[in-house]
Amino acid sequence: MSSRRLRTFAFKLLRFAFRCVPMTVATRDRLRARFLDRYSHLVPPPPRGQDAGTRREMRPRSRAGARAIGYRARITDPPPTDVSARLIAFYLPQFHPIPQNDVWWGAGFTEWHNVTRALPQFEGHQQPRLPADLGFYDLRAPDVMRAQAALAREAGIEGFCSYFYWFGGMTLLEAPLRGWLDEPTIELPLCLCWANENWSRRWDGRADDVLVAQSHSAEDDIAFIAYIADYLRDPRYIRVDGKPLLLVYRPHLLPDAAATAGRWRDWCRDAGIGELQLAYVQGFERPDPRDIGFDVAIEFPPNMSTPRSIVDRQTLLNPDFNGDVLDWRALAADAAVRPMPSYPLYPGVNPGWDNEPRRSGRGRVFAHASPRGYRDWLRATIHGRLRDVAPAERIVFVNAWNEWAEGAVLEPDTRLGHAWLTATRAALTLPASVTAQTPCVVIHAWYPEVLPEILSALSASGLVWRIVITTGHAQREHVQACLESVGLSADIRIFANHGRDILPFLHIADELLDDGQLVVLKLHTKRSTHRPDGDAWRAEMLESLLAPARAAALLSAFDDPALGIVAPEGHIHPLGYFLSSNETAIYHLLRRTGVTWTEDLELPFPAGSMFWVRLDTLRPLLDAHLSADDFEAEGGQLDGTLAHAVERLIGLLAHAQRKRLDDAATASGTPPLRSSTAPYAYARRN
Repeated sequence: MSSRRLRTFAFKLLRFAFRCVPMTVATRDRLRARFLDRYSHLVPPPPRGQDAGTRREMRPRSRAGARAIGYRARITDPPPTDVSARLIAFYLPQFHPIPQNDVWWGAGFTEWHNVTRALPQFEGHQQPRLPADLGFYDLRAPDVMRAQAALAREAGIEGFCSYFYWFGGMTLLEAPLRGWLDEPTIELPLCLCWANENWSRRWDGRADDVLVAQSHSAEDDIAFIAYIADYLRDPRYIRVDGKPLLLVYRPHLLPDAAATAGRWRDWCRDAGIGELQLAYVQGFERPDPRDIGFDVAIEFPPNMSTPRSIVDRQTLLNPDFNGDVLDWRALAADAAVRPMPSYPLYPGVNPGWDNEPRRSGRGRVFAHASPRGYRDWLRATIHGRLRDVAPAERIVFVNAWNEWAEGAVLEPDTRLGHAWLTATRAALTLPASVTAQTPCVVIHAWYPEVLPEILSALSASGLVWRIVITTGHAQREHVQACLESVGLSADIRIFANHGRDILPFLHIADELLDDGQLVVLKLHTKRSTHRPDGDAWRAEMLESLLAPARAAALLSAFDDPALGIVAPEGHIHPLGYFLSSNETAIYHLLRRTGVTWTEDLELPFPAGSMFWVRLDTLRPLLDAHLSADDFEAEGGQLDGTLAHAVERLIGLLAHAQRKRLDDAATASGTPPLRSSTAPYAYARRN
């Protein structure tokens, strides 16, 4: 047995024994934290990722931060007024230079130095993550905080909970907060969270390599509360039931947390501040807050939750990567339905986590985080876990607003823009119930001379359509003329000739899904100019999907929530028949989407890339946030591109979402127009 395996086995055995010992959750958490503080070197490393070997990389290492599927522009509507919860986001004041950091890390150091040095460690790892609207800001400038306040209001966020760094009379990184105190015109509610752990070179508060140590004492308790009194008195300071809300990051590092709480309460009463609401962060411990003299606990995901590692599924770009990769979706799914405890608790949500910028080559990465998944988690927390709490009393914390070096960020970034803020705002309301919908068709019209054939089929179908057409700039006028000639209107969207019909469709599908559209018909002006029978191929698929005797029945078939995709009969084939040169790209997409597949599982796919689809069937692919950089430059390729791989992934997505892929004859209850067993005329089987 290798040293790594022996170490892992011994640790798992020790952990199992520890879990078998009866003790309270609070005691177990405290003992675990003490062990990690002193013996973290005994924790075995995570499994290793897969070496790339001779496999080609799926995208060039040319740049980072290109706009991706899921990008959202800034919200232009007024801020929400009927808010269903009070949202408070943790806030990091690290983004400005201080003399101590100059000594410890080099002149001019700020958190941006960590952010910009990050590199992708495995395929699909989105690093570096770069700011958009606010740029690489310096928090000493009051206008930055004003801009942050405006963004937060637009998203329905009440205010920020800023970390406060106090070390026995010395403060660090306080300049932005002092600027807030000095500028009453900054309309940003704030509260403070005392980060009462040691400041260490490891960035995680562990006991080794300490740069500035805490010196907790009764005298320090009074000095601390007296120092922050100006903040507590400020009318913008966040209050609960009229009481200033004060957080402590790690209460068990205090010699006697209940005694500290008592001193603070007495001092505030005597100073005319009144009662406090004291909260602690469940980053390392989970006691009943009342047992330590506090009022309420605050969840702090992803701490206190460790989904199973998936690093062994990743293809490494850095062969020396020794970090870990976990599935953010498992974290969100578990937390969204976690029962509320018997003690007072403010639940927390998290838009992602990736501390690779702080721990080069050793980061802890939660893969598959998405704004849509975060929206669902936050919505389930507000309207599910807190459904028995009056809206005015619902308080939810978001970790975090601007933890750029830990990948927990709501601020706009270059890849997804304002998507996280848009998702935050959307979560405050429940989605409207959907009854009858106008059928929607998305057409990629790269060959506008073929468009009249498709428009004629739509008109003959007997349905009234919502039409979205993707095309190129040079083709726009021709497309518009085609529409006018048959008296139809459409939303025309312009895309570069990149990613074939697939990439434009995914961009539109992502937007339609968020707009509440349930089902879409995907078509394109397929000519297959490399084949003499390309027109026949297209005509067969259009007839199967749009025949007047079928169209309404196919739309109605999606009343069955288990139906995910309907494809033309005779054009559905096992994935293994046409794997060929697409295998590398398919496995790349499986890693990006978190979908699993083994080749012995024969799943079908719709050849020709025309089909009806329930849009949420595509969620794993849409939430992978592919960008144009992931797709090869157009070169007339007949196979082996990422677009070809996406086409072949469709059936896998349906299977992963536990939905069916039916042929159009079966779904419409009409006789088949062609045989499904005859040799396929339009592609050569492997």
